[in-house]
Amino acid sequence: MEDTAIIRLFQERSQQAIAELSQKYGKLCQSLSRRILNNEEDAKECVNDTWLGVWNSIPPQTPNPLVSYVCRITRNLSVKRLRHNLAAKRNSYYDVSLAELEECIPAAQEQEPWEEQEVTKVLERFLRELDTGSRVMFVKRYWYAESVAQIAETFGMKENSVSVKLMRLRKKLRKKLEKEGVVL
Repeated sequence: MEDTAIIRLFQERSQQAIAELSQKYGKLCQSLSRRILNNEEDAKECVNDTWLGVWNSIPPQTPNPLVSYVCRITRNLSVKRLRHNLAAKRNSYYDVSLAELEECIPAAQEQEPWEEQEVTKVLERFLRELDTGSRVMFVKRYWYAESVAQIAETFGMKENSVSVKLMRLRKKLRKKLEKEGVVL
């Protein structure tokens, strides 16, 4: 089913909307949440919460593209659950990818809202300036929380080569942030 038809079902408050959304994007959301949480049960719960979040936000929202909207909700819920789990002394390998970025992106709790917006704008410009392969690799690692091994397999590279490339991208991002005047 097309995204516009699924959105129309949500706007009509049809229960079929959730079934169609789950059928179309369920595996993607489950995979995303599982990579962040490294826990099947928590991932399933976050995906179910995603469907509720979409139900509660459409209408008034009319997301375009729907896939990005749904993935953003899933990711945000999964990161929130991860923080809860880490506060309870549980752990996940997702925090490794976040720790990698700490050297270049300042922590959100240390920033004013306008500073966060500026960092976001610089990050968007940085990603637009990258070649497609580097951009995809960066997003797979730091947005979709894919492991270095998964990325290496996708790109047909050795894990060490991917790690080096990601390190160089982080250094490049740090230089871009410093050049743009973002305080690190």
